[in-house]
Amino acid sequence: MTAVREISRNQAFGGQQLRLQHASETLQCEMTFGVFLPPKTQTSPVPVLYWLSGLTCNDENFAQKAGAQRLASELGIAVVCPDTSPRGTDLPGEHDSWDFGSGAGFYLNATQPHWAGHYNMYDYVSKELPAIVEANLPVTDQRSVSGHSMGGHGALMCALKDPDRYCSVSAFAPICHPSETPWGIKAFSHYLGEDRNSWREWDATQLVGCVDRQLPILIDQGTDDEFLGEELKPGSLEQACICTHHPLEVRMQEGYDHSYFFIASFINDHLRYHARALGLLK
Repeated sequence: MTAVREISRNQAFGGQQLRLQHASETLQCEMTFGVFLPPKTQTSPVPVLYWLSGLTCNDENFAQKAGAQRLASELGIAVVCPDTSPRGTDLPGEHDSWDFGSGAGFYLNATQPHWAGHYNMYDYVSKELPAIVEANLPVTDQRSVSGHSMGGHGALMCALKDPDRYCSVSAFAPICHPSETPWGIKAFSHYLGEDRNSWREWDATQLVGCVDRQLPILIDQGTDDEFLGEELKPGSLEQACICTHHPLEVRMQEGYDHSYFFIASFINDHLRYHARALGLLK
């Protein structure tokens, strides 16, 4: 069993907000993650919502800014927040720009030799981390997944590539068609190489027609999001889902931007959405 070390613990709404660290075999470095444990875990294990954060974030942003603990406590759902990239590897070029490398792992498995030893965030968030969480904490193997921006892209990847592992998926302002956006092209060309055929398996718009099981998708998107047109492209995903009859709800939220004010405004809707899928609400 992988050893998990406690960094900090704070009481919140009758539960515990923890920050934990462990040695990751998948990423070949030390990794830190946050977890909120509702008070119900004192008597029985609970299901887990995995939250994947966006560019420049780490394991603390959601816990400190989203305001999810109050309702998660009432619903009896744990919330796990991994970091957004490997840390401490100090590869050449890793820290050169804010939208690539450190803080920007894009939740894929890199294939290019320079990055492949560490940048395997998909395997980390979908396999290694859940195994560690379920072995060390009072949770069940019932999982849902959500995320924001790059993390929304990651949540979609988890649900589309391995839908049997999750009960539900949602996202806030996800990068829906990264093969055709500046952020995605920059990340994919470095992590995966220049062969765009290899990018298809990490692009939600291109994956929806290839899934064995269609897990319904809920997306909230702000109309005043500064990245909406060039980087996020929810319309591309909508069109692909129409063509493949994949269940998708995109809620365009008038006047909202890309910030955590937007996430905090609608996080309770998403928590209830996942709670219903996890059997915690009717």
